[in-house]
Amino acid sequence: MSERFLVTGGNRLVGEVSVGGAKNSVLKLMAAALLAEGTTTVTNCPDILDVPLMADVLRGLGCEVDLDDSVVRITTPAEPKHHADFAAVRQFRASVCVLGPLVARCRRAVVALPGGDAIGSRPLDMHQSGLRLLGAHSTIEHGCVVAQAEDLHGANIRLAFPSVGATENILMAAVLAKGETVIDNAAREPEIVDLCNMLIQMGAKIQGAGTSTLTIQGVPKLEPTTHRVIGDRIVAATWGIAASMTRGDVRVRGVNPKHLGLVLDKLRVAGAEVTAEADGFRVVQEARPTAVNFATLPYPGFPTDLQPMAIGLAAVAEGTSMITENVFEARFRFVEEMIRLGADARTDGHHAVIRGIAQLSSAPVWSSDIRAGAGLVLAGLVADGVTEVHDVFHIDRGYPRFVEILQELGGRIERVDAEPGSSR
Repeated sequence: MSERFLVTGGNRLVGEVSVGGAKNSVLKLMAAALLAEGTTTVTNCPDILDVPLMADVLRGLGCEVDLDDSVVRITTPAEPKHHADFAAVRQFRASVCVLGPLVARCRRAVVALPGGDAIGSRPLDMHQSGLRLLGAHSTIEHGCVVAQAEDLHGANIRLAFPSVGATENILMAAVLAKGETVIDNAAREPEIVDLCNMLIQMGAKIQGAGTSTLTIQGVPKLEPTTHRVIGDRIVAATWGIAASMTRGDVRVRGVNPKHLGLVLDKLRVAGAEVTAEADGFRVVQEARPTAVNFATLPYPGFPTDLQPMAIGLAAVAEGTSMITENVFEARFRFVEEMIRLGADARTDGHHAVIRGIAQLSSAPVWSSDIRAGAGLVLAGLVADGVTEVHDVFHIDRGYPRFVEILQELGGRIERVDAEPGSSR
């Protein structure tokens, strides 16, 4: 039976929380294990649903995968299978990241078009065009991406948009291609740097990680390695924004605060006292937050994954905020659920205008994706009465121990079975 959260508003969040490895990194690191025969070990893995889902994808490709607490060991055979079927990949978007490694290792790949969050269209055009420039033939057939290549060679590739997924797939194919590949307008996210660091440990030759230009010298073979996942900046920022919304005092550990520079600056503008520390940060908010404008952009801009939390903050801030979504066009679906909670919000294309009110009002709401679900719970923490959040499996895909951590910080939330017919 599906589950729901019951969230009772009114409590400040106070305390300390440690975040685990980044969801947006660990799944790509697991896929990178396909590039080398032998056992690759990934540590500091988060306890989220997507990790065992990715393990199932890799098992379907012939790997042995052992999940042990926060450690994943992946033993890749000399000849991996090249077909990632629909049943394995349909549940989450990140499964498409096996495409590049399979083309590099097997010279062919069949990967079912993935499922995942309902946040807008995310076509694979750039993934395919990049692989074609490397020498692969790539098409969409019967609901699958089909790619094959007799040989992969270096190329100059310029992305129309700094897509994280396209950068990752092209990068992982290029490390085993002959010659030099240059990816211009590459994504710069810390998770890309994390992947580059692991690939370099495996023997890849990569320059420019963290910049908009990646230069890759292909090598004939990679070796397995052991790598620690960076801390999850999105989870960390969620707890920081929650502290601001509830006028709380929360210290977050396990993340590099430099990965959240703009986010922490926005919380300061909202009136929070924010202190960056060696392995995290602290957010203290004494008074009602003040309105802040947000515009989502690729890193180092404000993350689109935090847009629902920004709307939650704006909904209870003093004044009017403008939120601009520049990455995923359907992410404003979340606003409809916020309006159920009493938010004074209007959307027009890529923009949302939110006039803050002193307190939201409880109502049943539905999660449409991981971050929308987390944003609705945060809103429930500052609403009167009990807010029912449905379809919470989305939240479990991206947030380890979500309910338990909120309870430890003083939030009133419980997980219960959903009533029959309550899911959409």
